[in-house]
Amino acid sequence: MALTDITARHANMNRGARRIPTLGTLFAVWKSRRALARLDSQRLNDIGIKADRAARESAKPIWDVPANWRN
Repeated sequence: MALTDITARHANMNRGARRIPTLGTLFAVWKSRRALARLDSQRLNDIGIKADRAARESAKPIWDVPANWRN
């Protein structure tokens, strides 16, 4: 096996690994969604989010993270 083959495989593995959220990212998402779920309608109004949208976001599973949060 040539060095270029190993390098290419390593690069492909790293590219795929960046799409998997880390445990820290998942914990941050969980904390953020819990905090969002606890906000009352006045506070949601202050940040410009409707209650139904906040409820949908806070009900998402922990692994459903935005692409820009993934490493």
